Amino acid sequence: MSRNVVPVGPYHPLLEEAEYFTLTVDGETVTDIDLDIGWMHRGHELISERKSFTQSIYLVERICGICSTSHPLACVHAIEDVDNIEIPERAAYIRTLIGELERIHSHLLWLGLAGHFIGYDTLWMWAWKYREPVLQMIEIISGNRNHYGMMRVGGVAKDVDPASVPELRKQLDTIDSKMDMIAKAAKDDPVLKSRLKGVGVLTKQDAIDFCAVGPTSRASGVRGDVRKDEPNDAYGLVDFDEIVTENGDVYDKLVVRVLETIESTRICRQCLDKLENINGPVLNNVKEIGIGEGIGRYEAPRGEVFHYVRTDGTNRPIRHKVRAPSYVNIPTFEASCKGIPIADALITLASVDPCYCCTERSIKINHAGGDSPGINLLQLSRAKTERIRRTIHG
Repeated sequence: MSRNVVPVGPYHPLLEEAEYFTLTVDGETVTDIDLDIGWMHRGHELISERKSFTQSIYLVERICGICSTSHPLACVHAIEDVDNIEIPERAAYIRTLIGELERIHSHLLWLGLAGHFIGYDTLWMWAWKYREPVLQMIEIISGNRNHYGMMRVGGVAKDVDPASVPELRKQLDTIDSKMDMIAKAAKDDPVLKSRLKGVGVLTKQDAIDFCAVGPTSRASGVRGDVRKDEPNDAYGLVDFDEIVTENGDVYDKLVVRVLETIESTRICRQCLDKLENINGPVLNNVKEIGIGEGIGRYEAPRGEVFHYVRTDGTNRPIRHKVRAPSYVNIPTFEASCKGIPIADALITLASVDPCYCCTERSIKINHAGGDSPGINLLQLSRAKTERIRRTIHG
């Protein structure tokens, strides 16, 4: 067998965003995999240092459309951590409600894409059809289907209208019935089992070694969920199960996400119950943030998202650091893809639900000595593009 290199990306039907993978194959077997990042970096951390705290919340909301409440939640947790700011009880339940609706929306989106990637378009159409009621619920609460604009330091931007609660419950009933059907299909469907069982296995030890988080690690038998380990908002006040399986293959990652959506509807119902019985404000009047450092953690649909904020007593952060779950989940490909057929590699890549725009980072390179001006990465990128163009077109 001869060894060949198979490029995947930066633009590829499997990839929702630009990224570049290099697969080394021996015949049909993947022997090595490499990742070239940097195609989607937009400099959110630096931009945040030039914005007010409220503007930074809106900014990080746009790091990822699917996690457009996970980053703001981690961000406000970090800012609130600087001064140990408490939020109203009603706001805590609203935050948790929005976060769990987004989890359902994200898992159903991934489930549909996973079906599409393996040619099972019926699953794709089902999952995305049943995702619509979730987006409608979010729109009822916030006015938007994505980028909800709900998070504020000290609470949330708007209350849940009590008149909308019956409609929200009705939509949850719809989601529950459909998720029960999908869960049974995932359990019994021979197509899913034959295509996904035993594929792209990430062992428990590899998940620990790569510091994997979220469904990627829990599907390998590693417990870890910020909602359980360090509950914030209303997570310590609601009842739900942490879904953990043992096999670590793509099928178990699917099962974890499907069962997590059912747990999320449980949490949403409990939040609505509390909101019907709790009155009061949804936002504390926080006039200023002192000098200090804060960290914010939140269990995003893909796993723990982490924000670090340093403040100097002004109305903006002087340092803002973001670590998304895909940043630690994507390197697990090194363990899960080697030794498998190339036909299984792409669904294995997709099984961690990677978000590349969350993950991307860029660096400034200085010449030795530190006194010379840094290399302009934009110029390097344009020069490389020009070299590729000349190679192709002559």
